[in-house]
Amino acid sequence: MAGKVTDEKSFGSKIKQLRLARQISLEALANKTGYAQRYLREIEEGLVIPPVSAVIQIAKALAVDSGSFLSAEAQQRSETRRKESFLKRTQAYAYKTLTPDAQTKHMKAFLVTIDPHQDHRMVEYHHEGEEFVYVLKGQVEIIVGDNRNVLKKNETLHFDSSLTHKLRNLSSEKAKLLVVIYTP
Repeated sequence: MAGKVTDEKSFGSKIKQLRLARQISLEALANKTGYAQRYLREIEEGLVIPPVSAVIQIAKALAVDSGSFLSAEAQQRSETRRKESFLKRTQAYAYKTLTPDAQTKHMKAFLVTIDPHQDHRMVEYHHEGEEFVYVLKGQVEIIVGDNRNVLKKNETLHFDSSLTHKLRNLSSEKAKLLVVIYTP
């Protein structure tokens, strides 16, 4: 079962199970990912669901395919039930993998939905590679480093994802984005 996880457990408990199985301390995982131990502990305890970029970075640090986290639920549930579950679990931030067969590839695409006037817990993220965002619906703010970008429907942004970045929905409707992440 190397590199694959089952659906019976929460995302955070899967992360913790893999970390412990690989005998990686929380401190070592923090050093490998660049995320604070406190944030990683919150993920493991199910207090926060990380964005796609963090899932990819954590999976890479644990030497497991990120698709095993992001596509398992999609394979198990109907469209309606899966959508409700994702929205409920992630509170204001939901994502769905659009490239489930690209598990071992460098490029992955996701459909990201953010509730009105919400962000992802005001946390900045960074990961190796590049990121491309295409706004399908709504208006979002993406801060990359010190640069604030406001994007509306049909607008795009391409940036170096090793720079800290965060995302927020500025509109009164759900924002939908196509996000493509490249990791070397």
